[in-house]
Amino acid sequence: MNSVLIIDKPAGLTSHDVVNRARRILHERSIGHLGTLDPMATGVLPLVTGNLTRLAQFYTASEKTYEGTIRFGFATDTYDAEGDPTTEPKPVTLRTEEIEAVAARFRGVIQQTPPPFSAKKIKGVPAYKLARQQKEVILQPVQVEIKQFEILEVAIDRVRFRAHVTSGTYMRSVAHDMGRELACGAHLESLRRTAVAEFTLEDAHTLEQLAEAAQGLSASKAATKNATSPEMRGANGASPETRGVDTSGMSPEEPALSLSKGTPENSPPVLLAGKPESEESRPGGTPEILEAFFVHPRKLLPQFPSVTADESTVARIRSGRTVNLPDLSRARQIKVFSGQRDLIAIATRIAGTLFHPKLVLSG
Repeated sequence: MNSVLIIDKPAGLTSHDVVNRARRILHERSIGHLGTLDPMATGVLPLVTGNLTRLAQFYTASEKTYEGTIRFGFATDTYDAEGDPTTEPKPVTLRTEEIEAVAARFRGVIQQTPPPFSAKKIKGVPAYKLARQQKEVILQPVQVEIKQFEILEVAIDRVRFRAHVTSGTYMRSVAHDMGRELACGAHLESLRRTAVAEFTLEDAHTLEQLAEAAQGLSASKAATKNATSPEMRGANGASPETRGVDTSGMSPEEPALSLSKGTPENSPPVLLAGKPESEESRPGGTPEILEAFFVHPRKLLPQFPSVTADESTVARIRSGRTVNLPDLSRARQIKVFSGQRDLIAIATRIAGTLFHPKLVLSG
């Protein structure tokens, strides 16, 4: 099963929790995610499965979009609502003018210190492990860019915002630093990731929806197996229900599937190695009943042009050989497909119209 699936992560689960649940639901061992979300946060969590886990290298610097709430009045040790207060709570009545003025200081390219409870490493040890042991955590500021930081609402001691940021930006740190600027303390109360790279909430499904569809697939397989088992068939190969009945005009029923579509913190993609437990006949091993949950391969990496290769070119690419693609002489990297859905490679132009398969995704 080679696919990209967007999960609307619920609060209370880690990104690894989501990956593990998806592995059990899909019976697919090779699954990774494209950027961690804190347990408190919700929203877009892209999962890559099978051979497409290798696409993670192209998403390490993906930009993200968030919506959330900052609460003013006290700071916490984690910079969010799950931490312990580090300052005495104080009553706060915010004014829109002062919030807008402070927010303006965080727009653009800034130096930001990551939270002590983060995946940033100190001499090879994640900072959050040291923080949990109550050891001193000293992290150096890093350069990030907040391309959009829009104040949506100011209500007494809370501020709702929307932000579009580059990879490595911590909205927890933004909340903490704004509280320090106003000398009243603040922390991130809620966070929802609405987009990662080309993936948005419109592409997302819940784990419950995925599990329901997978159960429907299992039931369909079981029904098919029972219908074709020797016990269920007569001597002439017909099932008891249809023996002696003309079924030439009948078509098999397919399970109906009703779908409703539906932060962070930015960290590198995480992959869980392994091999698929089963293969399907469809390209990439994707069962048809689950196909609606997966992002169409043509929509992946929209910055790369696509080309559909003929059989001889596909064979050369799968063997790792250079190919000539005269219609794409100006592209640096391209997506190569066999048919409409089977993404077989990411190729890099090496000279003129000659491309070398940098990443072969199907053999």
